[in-house]
Amino acid sequence: MAMIPDFTETEIWLVQSALKERYGKDVDVQLADGEIRLSSADRELTEVPVLFWHERGANFVIFKTGPQRYRSQFYYRLHEQFSTGVDEFDDLSECAVTTLQVQADQEADSRTSDSGP
Repeated sequence: MAMIPDFTETEIWLVQSALKERYGKDVDVQLADGEIRLSSADRELTEVPVLFWHERGANFVIFKTGPQRYRSQFYYRLHEQFSTGVDEFDDLSECAVTTLQVQADQEADSRTSDSGP
């Protein structure tokens, strides 16, 4: 299988712009590599480019699974992992915005649960 291309400067800028819109400030986005199964039938892990950032106690990752193909998740601790419910996005802006919205909803639900009746 061909190697998955790294995130481009334009792709990084798209994510940074979504983060600035969400948080009202620049957020440090790190480039990394990760290993995931590209399909549930795969036995082997594939190395893929990753964008990572940490904000408001949550860690976020966007995996690039192919040209214009992305997956995302966020987590607080290893046993507190969340996804968007979308298996794969073909639009990075949609991936980033959806991930941020799902996390904001989860954060609001958590605050409501913590405050009690």
